[in-house]
Amino acid sequence: MEKVYVGKIVNTHGIKGELRILSSFEWKEKVFFIGNKLYIGKKDVIEEIATYRKHKNFDMVTFKGYQNINEVLKYKGLSVYVTRESLHLKDNEYLDRDLIGFAVFMDQEKKGVLSSIRTLAKGNKILEIDAFGKKVNVPYQKEFIQKIDGTKKEIHLVSWKGLFE
Repeated sequence: MEKVYVGKIVNTHGIKGELRILSSFEWKEKVFFIGNKLYIGKKDVIEEIATYRKHKNFDMVTFKGYQNINEVLKYKGLSVYVTRESLHLKDNEYLDRDLIGFAVFMDQEKKGVLSSIRTLAKGNKILEIDAFGKKVNVPYQKEFIQKIDGTKKEIHLVSWKGLFE
């Protein structure tokens, strides 16, 4: 069973046991829904989501069986995980960490290897490509990516003159 990091419980909210989770996870809709199970901390405490809502840049949850802030204070500062199997990713859906190491192509020519994916302040993501010793950043948006081939471990970018020069 592979666990995937989703975010961190940064605080409580109100007196009824609501928790504030800070997360930049790419598939939140596959994680934050009523009835889903989350793994809390390193000891793998399993909790079921009773309520969920968005508030500012936080994902707010309450867990089944908890009605009071004092009952959930123990989770403050802990990481939140889900099992990879519970995400039910389709063939064309990937976790960011799965793409690291993929070869990057543009106009059928290998331009480098994806070294990391960074999340900026507003939630936008940047692909950081190691282009044979030179770092090149590309926005991680569908307008710039032609296709991702998981079987060949390749990312094909749209033609963009001057990007790798």
